[in-house]
Amino acid sequence: MTPRSALGALHIGALMFGLTGVFGKLAAASPAIIVFGRAAFAVIALAVFARFASNTPWQKLQASDLRRLLLSGLLLAGHWVSFFIAVKVAGVAIATLGFATFPAFTVILEGLIFRERIRANEIILVVLVSVGLVLVTPDFDLASQATNGLIWAVGSGLLFSLLSLNNRASGRIPPVQAALCQNVVVALCLLPAAAPGLTEVRALDWLWIGLLGVFCTGLAHSLFVASLAVLKARTAAVVFAMEPVYGITVAWLLFGENPTLRMLMGGALIILAIVVSGLMSRPEKAKQPAAQA
Repeated sequence: MTPRSALGALHIGALMFGLTGVFGKLAAASPAIIVFGRAAFAVIALAVFARFASNTPWQKLQASDLRRLLLSGLLLAGHWVSFFIAVKVAGVAIATLGFATFPAFTVILEGLIFRERIRANEIILVVLVSVGLVLVTPDFDLASQATNGLIWAVGSGLLFSLLSLNNRASGRIPPVQAALCQNVVVALCLLPAAAPGLTEVRALDWLWIGLLGVFCTGLAHSLFVASLAVLKARTAAVVFAMEPVYGITVAWLLFGENPTLRMLMGGALIILAIVVSGLMSRPEKAKQPAAQA
């Protein structure tokens, strides 16, 4: 893969991740069924990629690896469920922007967990995200759907940040292997909650869920991993700052979710924070397993 094709693959991956909320809203099923189906389809897609497109040998898993993968799977399940609840409650735009706060959580938690000094520019990142959230929130009435959905979305971003940090600690496991194992855990966790309603899911909803699993998870993650073999992680982070833009634009075109000027301003600050976070990221983190949006 050349740098040019890798950059194209990154943008396609960012677009696919950005469509996550859109497909989640199109599917009329419950968040538990959507997450179960997404994980099941992702396992199939990642297994095919690992078999035919990946040249990275898999590592023999030790007991500590299994514990970390189990924890990652639980965090991923919580992240996805809370995100799709936010989509159902408040819409794609608020859910996507709320989730996009994860770089701020990562800065704070990374400093606490790995005992790394929080720099002044990282504090500015947290401030940008905080101001962006205030602008995105139409009001602060906990009874309103927008505020309720934003809380779920921010919780999703927190879980995603914890997932990323746990993946950092599991650096010796190849990314595709880690992603496949995590999705197996997600599917097993959600199966009891999803099983009673699986027979009632419409064929069209299975299409949206299948697209979520194959394209927005398996293929998007594979493109992200493949591009990191050529490009720097900083470049990838900046490109993936476009994810909320793609998601909000498609939601506006499909569902008529017209963002207000205040929401656009808040979203711009949050996206700026993502770009700043990517530019501040350390080069040695480039090969860490990627978490999944």
